[in-house]
Amino acid sequence: MSENERDKSTATDGKTFIGHPRALFVLFFSELWERFSFYGMRALLVLYMTKRLLYADTDAYGVYAAYGALVYALPVVGGMLADRLLGYRRAIILGGSLMAIGHFVMAYEPAFYGALALIALGNGFFKPNISSLVGKLYAEKDPRRDSGFTIFYMGINIGAFLAPLACGYIGEEFGWHYGFGLAGIGMVVGLVGFVLGKSLLMGYGEPPDPQRLRARVLPGITGSGSVIVACVVAVPLIALALYYNSVVSYLLYGGGVVILGYLLFVAFKSDRVAGQRLGVVIILIFFHTVFWACFEQAGSSLTLFTDRNVDRNIFGTEIKTSLFQAVNPLFIVIFAPLFSMLWPLLERRGLNPSIPMKFSLGLAQLAFGFCLLVVGAQFAGPDGMTAVTWILLAYLLQTTGELCLSPVGLSAVTKLSPPQIVGTVMGAWMLSVAFAHNVAGLIAGLTETGEGPGETVATPTETLGVYAGVFQQIFIGALITAALLAVLTPVVKRMTHGVK
Repeated sequence: MSENERDKSTATDGKTFIGHPRALFVLFFSELWERFSFYGMRALLVLYMTKRLLYADTDAYGVYAAYGALVYALPVVGGMLADRLLGYRRAIILGGSLMAIGHFVMAYEPAFYGALALIALGNGFFKPNISSLVGKLYAEKDPRRDSGFTIFYMGINIGAFLAPLACGYIGEEFGWHYGFGLAGIGMVVGLVGFVLGKSLLMGYGEPPDPQRLRARVLPGITGSGSVIVACVVAVPLIALALYYNSVVSYLLYGGGVVILGYLLFVAFKSDRVAGQRLGVVIILIFFHTVFWACFEQAGSSLTLFTDRNVDRNIFGTEIKTSLFQAVNPLFIVIFAPLFSMLWPLLERRGLNPSIPMKFSLGLAQLAFGFCLLVVGAQFAGPDGMTAVTWILLAYLLQTTGELCLSPVGLSAVTKLSPPQIVGTVMGAWMLSVAFAHNVAGLIAGLTETGEGPGETVATPTETLGVYAGVFQQIFIGALITAALLAVLTPVVKRMTHGVK
């Protein structure tokens, strides 16, 4: 049976576990440990730059934003190569291997930018293709698809929850490089699990044309070998782009124009239904970008806000700043099963919100999360410290907003995209998060408080006022965006032609 024929089946011809293909749980396990490695390093990154490398806030935000942007921009290339040459499975193995190497190299301080480049490039191969492979397990109208993606999304966040508790704590308490090394071990575990689970994938994710992988494209270099050569060349170039991080903005704008032009070309070339469905993806990409530009303050300005303006003493013990990165994934692990059951329940009663309405609800909840931080600042003590309750409640609302938007968005891409370019469109979806990281860095830069070598250190009272002002602007902007999408929902819903 060809992969196209399998795509028309329900993927339930094989054995299932709790009603889903067993392959879903292979991908669940691999993604869990890949996210453990990724978020373990992420929990430490800004703190490492500001406390160990002694970067000023704006410099750390610039590197973090550029790194985050490349992490989500490179999946465009990784998705295209998987669609046309490697297949999803080989791309995932290559990406996981590069990421594992990168995490271990992070333990060697002089290779800081090279390590970040390896992780970003590896993510480009890993991230879009494992999500696309999940979509391959379900037929287009399989009602389990959204629930399957929510289960998969829960795996992501189990890894993201464990990472700050393990890597973050060890990195802050015993040494930054021990934390980074532990992240590398997590990636190796995920990679081994994926390789051992090959038989459960039922042939999904193999190369579209195996002959092209073996064909010579240059003297002594096959198609698969050319990808390795390209990776070796790309790593130092990516490292340079991270060092001169303003370059990344220009690369994003250029790449974004090309990808958007390509998607529009495919949309206009396709038949009416397929074209309008792809048009919905393009519209959702804009609102997806706005959501993550606000949400990704968690890794930059919210991290330093927590470090400087949140009273982290709980029952006489001061909680490490990096451990607060576990709050969002913990809430997802708790609430993802509830949302997984909620959508089918609402569907049976005819109350299931449409895809754009779910996005609008997600943006509104995100907005009110930042509103709570502004309110909390009004109740801060004379020392400029806010109660830990406010940051926890903010993360709670941001999490429920994320569950309305992110897994639904991943599912929508696989349902609304033309089958032959799902990996490419998934890469474009990740590119919207790349833009979001770039914008998030600009927003975080507005919270500059004079922290850095040779600068006058602001008092907690002064930093609180700066953070509260920026968070208020985020609240207003996100709420307006949510309202705009709510107004557009009837039009966008018609363009999906019944896809839910």
